[in-house]
This record gives sequence, C-alpha cells and structure tokens, in this order.
Amino acid sequence: MPRIYNNQMEIIYRKEYVDRAMRWLDNGMIVIFTGQRRVGKSYTLKQLEAELLNMGANVVMVDKENTDYMSIRTYENMVDYAAARTHKTKHNCLLVDEVQEIVEYERAVRSLLSKGWRIALTGSNAHILSSEISTLLGGRYIEIHVCSLSFNEFIQFHSLQANETSMNKYIMYGGMPHLYRIGLDNTDLVKEYLQNINNTIILKDVISRERIRNVLFLQNLMKFVADNIGKLISATSVSKYMKQENVNITSNVVISYLSFLCNAYILNEVPRFDIHGKRLLETNEKYYFEDIGLRNAVCRPGGQDIEKRIENIIYLHLKRCGYTVYVGQLYTTEIDFVAKKDIETIYVQATYIIANEETREREFGNLKRIADNNSKYVVSVTPMADYGKDSDGIIHIHLLDFLTRNQF
Repeated sequence: MPRIYNNQMEIIYRKEYVDRAMRWLDNGMIVIFTGQRRVGKSYTLKQLEAELLNMGANVVMVDKENTDYMSIRTYENMVDYAAARTHKTKHNCLLVDEVQEIVEYERAVRSLLSKGWRIALTGSNAHILSSEISTLLGGRYIEIHVCSLSFNEFIQFHSLQANETSMNKYIMYGGMPHLYRIGLDNTDLVKEYLQNINNTIILKDVISRERIRNVLFLQNLMKFVADNIGKLISATSVSKYMKQENVNITSNVVISYLSFLCNAYILNEVPRFDIHGKRLLETNEKYYFEDIGLRNAVCRPGGQDIEKRIENIIYLHLKRCGYTVYVGQLYTTEIDFVAKKDIETIYVQATYIIANEETREREFGNLKRIADNNSKYVVSVTPMADYGKDSDGIIHIHLLDFLTRNQF
C-alpha cells in the first residue's frame, strides 16, 4: 500500500475509499464520507483532493475545523465561496470537511450539483444523512463509511509484524490513526488520548447536538453497553438494570440515548436475523463499538473481558470487509454473526479458547445445525490448535489469520 508524506507525519493511503469515491464522482454522484471523529475522514478527503488535482481538476476545499473557513456558515456562504472559485474550462470539484457545521448545506449541494460540480463531503454524525438530504438529494448521493484502521493498516502504520503480540496491541488499543504520533509503548498517554477522544465525541456529537440533559445516565449507558458486548440488549433490560442502581429511566429514554450514540458512530446496532425464516427480527439487538480502543477506554478491560473484545473485533473486521452483519438466530440457538455481501453469506462464531469438548461442541455444534452450504467459521486464539476444516466442513481459523484476510 503506497504512502503519502507531508511535513508532519506519515499517512497511509486508504486506496479502497479513494477509488470508490472516484468511481462515484465520475458517475455524477455526491460522495459523503461518514464515520466517527478522528478515524481519518479528513485525510481521506485530502487524498481524494490529491487524486483530483493530479487529474487536472479545479478543486475547492472547505475545512470547517479550520478557523480560516469560519465565515462559511450557511448554504448561501457555501454557494458564494464556490462560485467565486469556479473555473471555466476544468472540472470543478467541491470538497467539504465536517459539512454538518454549515446550516442547510443540502441546498448549496443541490445548486452546485445542477451546475456540474463534483462534490465530496465528510460528516461525523448520522444527521448528515437526515430526511432533509434524502428529500433534496434523494438518489444522487452515496455514503462511504470510513472506519478506524484495520489490523493490516494498524501493523503497517506502526511498523509492526503480523504476529500475536501486534494482534494483542490492536485488541487493546484499537485503530485510531493518531496513536502513531503517541507511540503504542506510551500506555498512559494512549489511554488518556482514547479517553479524551471519547469525551470529545460525546460532547460535540451527542451532548451538544442532541441537547442531552442527563449526562450521567449517558455515561452509565455507555459503560453498560461496553460491559455487555455480545449480549442482546433491550431498552427494557437497561431500564431494569438502572432501577437496580436506584436510577429511574424509562425505556423511551433508553431508546433515544442509544440512537444518539449510534448517530455519533460510537456504537453500531446489529439486528437479529432468523436463519430458518430468512427474515429480520424486530426486538433485542446487540451493540458493538466502532473502535475497540475507545470501547476499552469506557470499560477498563480485565481477564474475563477478552471474549467481548474478540467478538467486537471480529464484527468490525467483517464490516470493514464490506459485509452487512447480523446476529444469527436459529430456533433457540444463537449464531454470533451472519455476514452477507452480494450473493455471499457466511456464518461466524467467535470464542477465546476452545479449552474442552464442551466448548467445542457449543461453538461448532451451533454451526452444524445450519442446513445450508454457506461457509462457516469458528474464530479463536486457541494455542497449538489444529486449524482448518473439521469433518463437517466448518473452518476453524485463528484470529490473527482472520484479521489479515480481506475476503472469505
């Protein structure tokens, strides 16, 4: 993977995002990069800018995190700024970082699109894909979700080898790109940085944007979800738990606050899929953090915590590989993940160590009950295991091998 250099740091070129964006721009679509704060959307936009400039385009960049662009506050300001920089003979391209900071930006985008501009935007909150943009720009934009670093990007970024030591660092610290500057050996600084990122996201994209009043409950809700990775969560179960802690919260408030955390791309809500009936189930979802390092900053990991972290890591990797991921339900049996992409479906069970026959039967036995020929995987870190297919065609794969694959 090629790298770009500037006078500050080394940057990994995230080719898959830039290539996708270029293809959609060439087809007249607006590109919207979404994702959690500090995962690299801005650098991805800059890499797209470099690609467009190399092709001879006229590129107008607006960075709303830079005070130089403070005057661009409304859609009128945005239209005027672009109009003053229009080139008569080149392709005109407008790139806006953190576009949600511009009031009614959708109107400016629609106007400029009608004049032939190519447009790419970034946003750190799902409100960027609100009903307003769907109304004004329906069918004319494509979302590209930018994730924190994959394991392969992580080891390249930090100049590490693909081994279990590096994997354990990834499971602990996650893939936030700025950790490169801090250094993974500076554990106190890493933990403090991840905690500060959480606080920034919560303050800017949840408390301020959603006008949260009960900040203490929001913090407790995040800790509850972090401690219950891999478990089905309902608004009722959270409400009951809070009552045990002498905190009265209605189910409706729980639902709203969970949606706020998902809108800020802190959490991912993963619905259940009935494997036998081939339909989505409408109650009791699981929640996984967008970055495992930020999850660990909320809930300090311990020895009994490793299975939760592994399951979250596996979910994130499937998502990065382009799968739509569900929690599987087969009658009364649960399958950790049902992952779908195009016409492909795979089933994945996540576990830490298969220490005895009982554990093996639980993990492999659940997959054996699925009566189809789709690929089935058990992912673990079992030492000295005989990885590969068992007699029923189920593939036992080490987590390290799983994380270094881009397809299955």
